[in-house]
Amino acid sequence: MSKLQPQLRYAVVGLGASGLSSVRFLLKHEVLPLVCDTRQQPPGLASLPSSLQVVCGELPLKQLLECDVVIVSPGIALATPELQSLAKAGVQLIGDVELFCHYAEAPIVAITGSNGKSTVTSLLGEMAKHAGVNVAVGGNIGVPALDLLSPQVELYVLELSSFQLETTNSLRAKAATLLNVSEDHMDRYQGMGDYIAAKQTVYQNAEYAVINLDDELSQPQVQPEHSLSFSVHLDADYRLSEDQQYLMRGQQALLATNQLSLVGTHNFANILAALALAEAAGLNIDACLQAAKNYQGLAHRCQLVARKQGIAWINDSKATNVGATLAALNGLAGGQGQLWLIAGGDAKGGDLSELKAAFSHVAGVVAFGKDKQRFKDLDQRIELKENLAESFSWCQQQAKEGDIVLLSPACASLDMYKNFEVRGQHFCELVEAL
Repeated sequence: MSKLQPQLRYAVVGLGASGLSSVRFLLKHEVLPLVCDTRQQPPGLASLPSSLQVVCGELPLKQLLECDVVIVSPGIALATPELQSLAKAGVQLIGDVELFCHYAEAPIVAITGSNGKSTVTSLLGEMAKHAGVNVAVGGNIGVPALDLLSPQVELYVLELSSFQLETTNSLRAKAATLLNVSEDHMDRYQGMGDYIAAKQTVYQNAEYAVINLDDELSQPQVQPEHSLSFSVHLDADYRLSEDQQYLMRGQQALLATNQLSLVGTHNFANILAALALAEAAGLNIDACLQAAKNYQGLAHRCQLVARKQGIAWINDSKATNVGATLAALNGLAGGQGQLWLIAGGDAKGGDLSELKAAFSHVAGVVAFGKDKQRFKDLDQRIELKENLAESFSWCQQQAKEGDIVLLSPACASLDMYKNFEVRGQHFCELVEAL
């Protein structure tokens, strides 16, 4: 793949946020693509010019086979039969990030991982702003990559999903990290091996690899040109002090953890990762430390909603897989009060068994949603409720002053909610009503 070539025929498959941004980008470069979506009424349809050929409700294989390059939205699996047929016929299948890589002139920091990537991406963006750098932040979070392109940008910070990495071959990041790996999206992958392989491509041709020493599966399988490490348990370039009181660079204390708004050791790991990426990107470390102190975190990610009735109510609705929930449980463990967990939703075919040991360290668990019985199968003591409101009410009755009630579902929200944000907002509204 290279820059757009007027003599080639292009198509865009999928009209999510990235698909619409691809269409806008092509039109800006005077390329009229074929546009298609499997949905009858995809969002954003009205924003497309009438001059475009648009097919909804199916992927028109005959017309797509006449194209040279098809830009595939990350929401559509490459295993889709129509896309498989295109690949066999020699049609190029790329994603919006692949196109972005051919036009981006500033250095790119690429961040992926099963959990924590949005926090690290947004935090690194704040660090760069604090350091006086004209930074553009987006990708899988917020603004699609192609919409970020500008000659004024001095640094791009991109969150990338495994789906986006599958359709990207030309990424040459200034710094790249695979923060961690835990089972997720098993409805899209043949197994963990395929999922890890997709994530690992973030390191290809990166100048710096930022490596999590606490997670063996996330470490580069190919020796990087340069590397920096981080850990909350081991000796690393960026690490947590043994008493967990300081973030360290080698033997130098950088920042006291009690100066941070983010809670939990998993969030300390996120900050250490961001600091390592900042060093690799050449940012001023003092400015980055100030940004870390100021950073309040993202909504729905171990977000302290309020302390009411002496209880801390924490919204971690973004925990849509087992690894994210384990990170929250481990990060919040060890406090004086007890921990009460609300879980459940659509497990996406994932294995929940890793949660069993963690459940023995919490005061109680209540599950709701499509796969609630799968939680009960792990531990017969788990309460089952019909919905989030009933689960919340049960926790309110159980929890005492000094305790924590944590919504960290370990499941997707789509069985009952439009997305994890709506689920998290419902939890926040229940807290506010106390």
